[in-house]
Amino acid sequence: MRAFVAVNLHAVDRHEPTTTKVEAKAIDLTMKLIAMSARNLPLTSALYTHQTIFNMPDYSVVENTLVSIAASPQTIELLRDLHKQALDEPAYVSTDGPASTALDKFVALDPDKCAFVYLLLRSMRARSVIEAGTSFGVSTIYLALAVAQNSGSQPGKVIATENEPTKATRARKNWSAAGDEIEKFIELREGDLRETLKTDLPEQVDFLLLDIWTPLALPTLKLVHPRMKPGATVVVDNAEAAKSGYKDLMGYLDDPANGFKTSTIPYCGGLLVAVYMG
Repeated sequence: MRAFVAVNLHAVDRHEPTTTKVEAKAIDLTMKLIAMSARNLPLTSALYTHQTIFNMPDYSVVENTLVSIAASPQTIELLRDLHKQALDEPAYVSTDGPASTALDKFVALDPDKCAFVYLLLRSMRARSVIEAGTSFGVSTIYLALAVAQNSGSQPGKVIATENEPTKATRARKNWSAAGDEIEKFIELREGDLRETLKTDLPEQVDFLLLDIWTPLALPTLKLVHPRMKPGATVVVDNAEAAKSGYKDLMGYLDDPANGFKTSTIPYCGGLLVAVYMG
């Protein structure tokens, strides 16, 4: 039997989407193979279905991620299950649409990015972390693991933000399943982060993860920036895939007066790392 995949796509240099039926000859069909088969679509073009990137789940990346972290068997198994749930969803990129369009999607930071952020925090000895855009709380588990392991007898905290009550409830459930290893290190602030992050921030912030609707990224950074110590790091997910949405944020980070140096790591969608130089 011949299998086909119907893909709603457009090249990055086109404005009108087109639907192409592409024969799927292998389970590990890649985006490049689709691009080669799709009529009139350049190989170098990105494939998008509006705000959803088409890709096939690769569960091996989950196992590669889990060997990169130190965690209890209970937490490892929880993360394995959560990542597989997320990978079964089409990858979602928030660009210029409202965040509510993703309410029914299990949105989580990619596993390899989670491993990178965890190792980065461990190397920084970060104990004061803010996550803008908690969603279902998967990446928060990695942040809290790192903070817990960095803290020792010192205080440490991850301030997580989420505006959608259903996601906040699910995140709390996931953290509870992980237990005291991470749960006691997380403070969840529900509501509009432009309000919830106005007060009661740590004296010094070590790290900020921006994985949110792009129009909220710069307002969030402006709230946190005054508390950042020299060496504090900002990580921005999908910095290339959502580049147009992050235009104002990039302008702020690139302004020498604001004290940041940046580089984009070629993870899927681009992962921007900005270090505050003081």
